[in-house]
Amino acid sequence: MNKLQSDEALTRVSLDASRRNIAIEVVPREKVNSLEEAAEALGIKPGDLLKSLVIKKSDDTFVFALIPGGRKLDWAKLRNQLGVNKLSLPPADVAWDVTHYESGTITPFGSHTVLPVFIDASVFDEPEATRIGLGSGDRGHGLLVKPRDLVTGFDATIADISSPA
Repeated sequence: MNKLQSDEALTRVSLDASRRNIAIEVVPREKVNSLEEAAEALGIKPGDLLKSLVIKKSDDTFVFALIPGGRKLDWAKLRNQLGVNKLSLPPADVAWDVTHYESGTITPFGSHTVLPVFIDASVFDEPEATRIGLGSGDRGHGLLVKPRDLVTGFDATIADISSPA
């Protein structure tokens, strides 16, 4: 698997955010070993840090599912939302081919393949976070963005697609 240089990933992310008219903050961070450490490094609560999952549909197309920390993807809910009966998490090399990001750094920003984005509805529970964290395509950085900007910029679908972990 090819590895992106840090500046290349961050450039792709920044250019895509600009093109989508989404203000992002790129935050340098040290290596982290847990959800809590990653959230603390970004100055947010663990539930405000989203996992960007690449999900493969049975027709060999893909979507992004953005799920808050402390929650897990509810496969039945996502299948229902997409109107399909089979979904899977692709192997890391397939996720790389789709996004050109390594597992653990994946973000919809600057993805090699533009995919539909589904954001779990719990992100918008009251009190709604003023900023949420995402991967940046680079292990040494995270992204902060306003949740509603993410919806608007990606024409994302807000849907109930997770359950408590």
